[in-house]
Amino acid sequence: MRIGEGLSVGLIGLQAFLIQAQAFISPGLPYFSIIGLPDTALSESRERVKSACSASGFQWPQTRVTVNLSPASKPKRGSTHDLAIATAVLDAAGAIPPQSFEQALVLGELNLDGSVLPINGLLPILLHASAQGIHKAYVPYQNLEEAQLVPNVTVIGVRHLGELIEQVGGKARYQLADVSKQQVNQHDNTEHQYESSKHLDMAQVVGQEQTKWALTVAAAGGHHMLMTGPPGAGKTMLASRLPSILPPLTEKEQLEVASIRSLCGNLQDFGVSNLPPFEAPHHTASTASLVGGGNGVAIPGAVTRAHRGVLFMDEAPEFSPRSLQTLREPLETGHIILSRSKGTATYPAQFQLIMAANPCPCGYAYGTGERCTCSPRERSRYWNRLSGPILDRIDIQVAVPPVSNFISSDHEPRETSAKIRTRVTRARTISRSRFNKYGWSCNAQASGEWLRSHTSTRALALVNHALESKRLSLRGADRAMRLAWTLADLNGRTSPTADDVNAGILMRTRLQ
Repeated sequence: MRIGEGLSVGLIGLQAFLIQAQAFISPGLPYFSIIGLPDTALSESRERVKSACSASGFQWPQTRVTVNLSPASKPKRGSTHDLAIATAVLDAAGAIPPQSFEQALVLGELNLDGSVLPINGLLPILLHASAQGIHKAYVPYQNLEEAQLVPNVTVIGVRHLGELIEQVGGKARYQLADVSKQQVNQHDNTEHQYESSKHLDMAQVVGQEQTKWALTVAAAGGHHMLMTGPPGAGKTMLASRLPSILPPLTEKEQLEVASIRSLCGNLQDFGVSNLPPFEAPHHTASTASLVGGGNGVAIPGAVTRAHRGVLFMDEAPEFSPRSLQTLREPLETGHIILSRSKGTATYPAQFQLIMAANPCPCGYAYGTGERCTCSPRERSRYWNRLSGPILDRIDIQVAVPPVSNFISSDHEPRETSAKIRTRVTRARTISRSRFNKYGWSCNAQASGEWLRSHTSTRALALVNHALESKRLSLRGADRAMRLAWTLADLNGRTSPTADDVNAGILMRTRLQ
């Protein structure tokens, strides 16, 4: 009796685990079964594997074939394991030398003609394999560039099952399809994405110097922000340029973002970049699309795709109250836990929330309000959609007035994103050095206990007065102090002054 083996990796969210595929060919009527909690897509692997093996010149056994995926207690999903199942059957049948894939991952989806198709989530899979001491992997040829991002793992691109058989000393008959044209097109699209992101610059925004300064503070400290102003004032334009003034992602952060994009299947559209991600869901987006969802095991939502970057919610009061309330936990914890019938997935969700809103449903309740057609009740109902707990988690609230003089503003010299980013990066470096032993990377992550023990008594007196007058909640007081420390970092001071604390309180309560 010979047991064939193949090694793969499963994913529950971004948490990976090794899967051992074992095949056994026994006497009996022709039947092919896969056991070990496969989902529908994985159960259908039986037909894909049989057809692909036949297309590679292998005569399928006319007996009973059983494949077990261990650990049997964990659910397995998707077509990622097709190639591992095929190699286990080929090993059991003696079509390839024994132990050909010992301590080597075999990953890929099989087509009926034996060609190997690309898969999602390869990057977190290989990062887990490297951590487990596995340093060799056979991957789909179209995923080869992604796989080469992982250090200490030798990756071999495979285009056809027959090609894989020949690489380990077996014999195969197959016809290889040309995928080079598809690869070139995908690469060209990636380059286009990179160039498009570089064209967004703060210098393109006319006026709004006060809002640009507020965005600079938000970027320097990692603070959440709400912009309120009439239509056409530039709220969306300003928010879309926030990533251009954020500090570049570190190598570790780039791999985190790339792993999420790999799991979502759009890494080839973005590539690996040091530009923070930017997500802008429509206000009609469902709760599941915002925080993640789906059957079996939940897939990432917009809050996870915005990890290490910006989540922009335009027309924030138009989002459903349920969707807005689901943001409360990730805003506090930096991650989201989604439980479904086949497992609990934990996804990172450490993002900067930028909201934009009109002053009222019609948008013209600013200045004298002469053009506004909304009743007081309509305005109240509009703003009540942003609940107190959500607004209390927003560090900066700023009004965005209309630009009054386009011509004179257009001739004023404007700061570029590169220049603003230099100041932001310098402030972030100061805060990261200060919080290094605590594991915090910016002021927005600092604990209230640390803030209270390191802020001067005179500055704290202003916060206490705001608490007593009900201008701030206890959470709001901590956030105001975080803003004060960010302002001190931007101004090159070692600790916030009373003016910094007063400015921090004002930035939180300007719209209240």
